[in-house]
Amino acid sequence: MQNTGKIQKVFFILLPILCIFLSLGIGSYKIDPISIGKIILGKITRQDYGIDPLTINVFLKTRLPRIFAAALVGMALSLAGAVFQFLFRNPLASPYTLGVSNGAGFGAALAIVLSLGTVGIQFFAIGFGLLSVLLTFLLAMRQHHSTNTLILSGMLVGSFFASLVSFMKFVADPYEKLPQIVYWLMGSLNGSSMRKIITILPIYILMMGLIFLYRWKINVMSMGDAEARSFGIDVDKDRKIVIISAGILTALVVSISGIIGWVGIVVPHLARMIVGADFRKIYFASCSLGISYLVTIDNISRGISSQEIPIGVITGIVGAPVFLYFIYKRKVHWS
Repeated sequence: MQNTGKIQKVFFILLPILCIFLSLGIGSYKIDPISIGKIILGKITRQDYGIDPLTINVFLKTRLPRIFAAALVGMALSLAGAVFQFLFRNPLASPYTLGVSNGAGFGAALAIVLSLGTVGIQFFAIGFGLLSVLLTFLLAMRQHHSTNTLILSGMLVGSFFASLVSFMKFVADPYEKLPQIVYWLMGSLNGSSMRKIITILPIYILMMGLIFLYRWKINVMSMGDAEARSFGIDVDKDRKIVIISAGILTALVVSISGIIGWVGIVVPHLARMIVGADFRKIYFASCSLGISYLVTIDNISRGISSQEIPIGVITGIVGAPVFLYFIYKRKVHWS
């Protein structure tokens, strides 16, 4: 058993590293591994190793930020999905359960209609994504934030913001603004930049760390409120902290990628199949598999045709059949 655990740890460390390294050279502009090594070494030593300036520019300003963004988004959506599935004890729970996606979608659509630019879109998406979480908790307050009430409140808030998104589509300029809104809602990592990533990174790290510190409490809370209280856990307070942390994490990554579905549903189930129903292990497994999954999907979205396909479309095409396979094999359950 100890050897199995060590093999799993090595696997979860090496898998995302391998996926990221292979992805660095993939794209319409191919970059060979030797050139990648020279570019990285050149940045460290500040020396010129004879690499074409165009190759350096593509690698540092386009390829690297995009893969970094894919890794952050995949890790956050997978972990948030695992959190919600554990706390709600619902195998269909996802990072968007609290209405975060539709709230962020409305914020982005509003910013696009108001011509606020890339920074405005990002901040509006974060702001309205967090607002959706706040509204969900306010609606659920009368029922002491019970899991069923939170899910129903999230559905209500999500439907409300979905209607507002539809209104934004209706009033948007059909030739310029509407295509931008539709493309953003389909999810894409095109246009990722280090500036966008740095904007969310401090809070992103804080939320990841907070969920890490609560990982054993999440395990206990997944057994039910009565059992959790018997361990001395303040269920209402701790569940609220963890859910809000996962909601903020989701809003942050949605602001840089748009709405990317299925990652937060499929990957946590795959992690459970490999490591079992222990959140302390699932934390690392979900992060590793989430990075590897979305980086690989992004390679497909930008390499399958001459025109890039929005990554949210590919995750849907891949994710739905995979999830149906899990159902067929009776892997979708809570126990």
